Amino acid sequence: MDNEFHQSEHHKFIPMTSITSGGGIQVKTDIYYYTDQIVNIGFIGNPETGDWVLIDAGLPNAAPEIKSVVVDRFGRGSQPNAILLTHGHFDHVGGIADLLEEWDVPVYAHPLETPYLTGEKSYPDPDPSVEGGVLAKISSMYPVEPIDLGEAIQSLPEDNSVPGLADWKWIHTPGHTPGHVSFYRERDGFLFSGDAVVTVRQDSLPRVFMQTQEVCGPPRYLTTDWKAARASVEKLAELNPSTLVSGHGAVMKDEKLSKGFQRLVSSFDELAMPNHGKYVDQDDSPNYH
Repeated sequence: MDNEFHQSEHHKFIPMTSITSGGGIQVKTDIYYYTDQIVNIGFIGNPETGDWVLIDAGLPNAAPEIKSVVVDRFGRGSQPNAILLTHGHFDHVGGIADLLEEWDVPVYAHPLETPYLTGEKSYPDPDPSVEGGVLAKISSMYPVEPIDLGEAIQSLPEDNSVPGLADWKWIHTPGHTPGHVSFYRERDGFLFSGDAVVTVRQDSLPRVFMQTQEVCGPPRYLTTDWKAARASVEKLAELNPSTLVSGHGAVMKDEKLSKGFQRLVSSFDELAMPNHGKYVDQDDSPNYH
């Protein structure tokens, strides 16, 4: 396509990985996710029909891996009907500019996320001082500069429908970012939560590497509105999903998932919210509303 997409800072290598990196899991006939180092990328659609959408685009330089999955799953020359973004952080849009050089497809995000996807605004700086492990301490290296997707970016429909996915809806789940969204299919209780809820303690290097499962709040070092983050966790828990694929961590299901949500909601302040950090004081948090 003719558009030039700008993503300079998002091309640098981020030194983090997990034991599941480079592998994928088919959760249902039409749902597959692939782990790029530490972040999950969703492929929704039946390989038999060739109609599918991509959820998020991984870490910097993820495009070749995404294209390889596409060839294996949907066939050479296939491209999605759309790309859906849970949010625009570097580890969820890393491969998108390279993909759009080849794929002439729309990219959908919440309108509150659009400024970070059109070059207008940078995200707040990560907080390496926040309570947490090694991945929090090195978070100052994570890019917060906006990417510019130009005319490719479009707003998700106001009626909460999801383009390309007739039986799904998007849910506004801010806190981690202002326009963060999750995607939900009611008929089988399937939830893509992005980073609103994750299934691995994202600031703990050993847990990330081993992909130790637990239902957790959003990554501490990049979450800047904890009041909104708590409300988003509660909103997703009320759905009582049967299956969860999050932005980080392995798929969780059924009773283990339900109990994990209950524990997180009842003890959010102790389990999710850090004891200290520059965004913990709500008076200093960006206004996302």
